[in-house]
Amino acid sequence: MKTQPAQLPQLLKKGLAPVYLVSGDEPLLVQECCDQIRKAARAADFHDRLTFHADNNLDWNSVADEFGAMSLFAEKRRIEIHLPTGKLGNGRNVLERVLQDPPEDIILLLISTRLDAAETRRKWYKDLQNKGVHIPVWPIDANKFQGWLQQRATNQGLQLTRGALSMLSERLEGNLLAASQELDRLSLLTNGGTIDEETIEQAVQDSSRFNGFELVTELLAGQASHAGKIIGVLQQEGENPLGLLSVLSRDLNLILELKASSGTGEAPAAFLKKRGVFQPQRVRAIEQANRRLNRSQLHSAIELCSTIDRAAKGFDDRSPWHHLRDLSTLLAARS
Repeated sequence: MKTQPAQLPQLLKKGLAPVYLVSGDEPLLVQECCDQIRKAARAADFHDRLTFHADNNLDWNSVADEFGAMSLFAEKRRIEIHLPTGKLGNGRNVLERVLQDPPEDIILLLISTRLDAAETRRKWYKDLQNKGVHIPVWPIDANKFQGWLQQRATNQGLQLTRGALSMLSERLEGNLLAASQELDRLSLLTNGGTIDEETIEQAVQDSSRFNGFELVTELLAGQASHAGKIIGVLQQEGENPLGLLSVLSRDLNLILELKASSGTGEAPAAFLKKRGVFQPQRVRAIEQANRRLNRSQLHSAIELCSTIDRAAKGFDDRSPWHHLRDLSTLLAARS
């Protein structure tokens, strides 16, 4: 079956399905749906977890072996498979076999970017809808972002003045992950008090002189030298690269969409405005990257983002900052 994120909590109360697919390009909402499923699974004694990343190096036979093996001490297990491209590739046959008779001691969680349209026509996906649950996560419309931000703040016990809400909405440009992090920070600074424009200005002044947003802009603009300096500062300050990575991945996919729209005759600025991109510096960086990079380079950059994600989660021998420097070199190239 297919359900919406808002319906997931009630669905989980009714019982667990053997397989879940959470897909979408909003990292925060995808993560929150996955966390709800993990929490429900742990409550049902599915404590042991195995994680796979479906990149070019994944041996799907090892995944099949895990489904066929008896778990140690007969413990229930969760198997999570990340699909960074929205495609299963060589894993389709494995999933088809698993979904024919899902094991009772395993819950499978597939975590994907927006699912490739071709995959929804394949047998494994139809089997998944019969045996499990698909939760597609869609971006918040630009004209609904301010309302989402207000509701998010209210849920955290924060009171935003009208001016503060407007300022935050303009500054965050629809980035949900950044919005969540900013509200968390404001909550700590204000201790639950009312947040006005002056509070936000002070919070900005107190923030680091370099931040993830500036790094993303410099990467897209091809400024490898300056990007390298920012990477060094963020690494020294112990920043988590996952936040900026979600912003960068979103913009790289946006550039691919911009290229695809070029045949329609729509001006890039008009296209970006429809997608909620208004900040002039970000508009210029995206347009520069669109002119400078070809589709192959953009796909390579998205694959490298997947490598950085894995490194940040401890699945790579090298640090995510090492791969970010490689990414800055790639994005500085010309097609």
